[in-house]
Amino acid sequence: MKNHDRATARLEWIRRILDDASLTLAPASADASFRSYWRTRHAGQSWILMDSPPAQEDPAPWLEIGARLSAAGLHVPEVRAQDLQQGFLLIEDLGSRLYLPALTDATVDALYGDAMDALLRMQRDVDVSGMQAYDRAFLQRELEIMPEWFLGRHLGHSPACEEWDVLEAGFTVLLHNALEQPRCFVHRDYHSRNLLIVETNNPGIIDFQGALVGPISYDLASLLRDCYIAWDRPRVEAWAESYRQRLRDARLLAADVDRARFLRWFDLIGLQRHIKVLGIFCRLHYRDDKHGYLEDLPRVYAYVIDVAGRYPELADFAALLTRSVGERDLRLAVAA
Repeated sequence: MKNHDRATARLEWIRRILDDASLTLAPASADASFRSYWRTRHAGQSWILMDSPPAQEDPAPWLEIGARLSAAGLHVPEVRAQDLQQGFLLIEDLGSRLYLPALTDATVDALYGDAMDALLRMQRDVDVSGMQAYDRAFLQRELEIMPEWFLGRHLGHSPACEEWDVLEAGFTVLLHNALEQPRCFVHRDYHSRNLLIVETNNPGIIDFQGALVGPISYDLASLLRDCYIAWDRPRVEAWAESYRQRLRDARLLAADVDRARFLRWFDLIGLQRHIKVLGIFCRLHYRDDKHGYLEDLPRVYAYVIDVAGRYPELADFAALLTRSVGERDLRLAVAA
């Protein structure tokens, strides 16, 4: 469906659902997919129309995962109406107060405190029966996005055979780390652009449709080593340690998982995520014409080099990336 036709269909649907022919729609936000969000007001209340074109972004997983989260007491948008054939959902408006612009040295402990409270509930209480596993094959596919889109498309570097050996050796370390962890519900994008400050049951949680059952430290790394904002290492490690203790108290983590072992899990699953993100941010730019993501590449790359550099078994991997990047400004795109 063409954009104009899609816009017409959106407007007709919301006017029919709310029985108000005068309604208008204004952009609320868009995410890194084909999904978009539109705000309207009716009878003194604000609502969001989620437009999820079924051919590109099936809305069914969003509904299914959202129901699991809601049943566990998490604050996700309530659904008032849905048309899965067209891909339209009328949902609760959680507002526009994203965590990201509100995070400061003065606010971060309280906001992350709420986010970690919600994360613990998510990991403890969400029913994961029948959900897809975040397994070796899935993790491997994610890692392989980086050589294609970051090294190949963005840096113009085609790894030689011996460099592929280094990449694969690094990936093997990360896969082993991911797969040895306890399994639980994993949001997979639990960070400051997907958490909203709300008055009750903070935070509001969005963009959860890709959830899987996977490593227990994954969402914690997403939150504390956010692709869009960075905190100093001692602070991050202190937050991670306090959360480890909460996991242990909740019996989600064995008593013999000490600080050092959990920190390794946390570090390396965050590294796996950031390697993937290096590729995804480049793919969003070059393939999907979403051009803001290159601005965040230096931060993500810095995470990768910092963490990989702390583990001797990943030294060659870090050196390969460092050579490939050189003095390049990663924010600058290259021509096709």
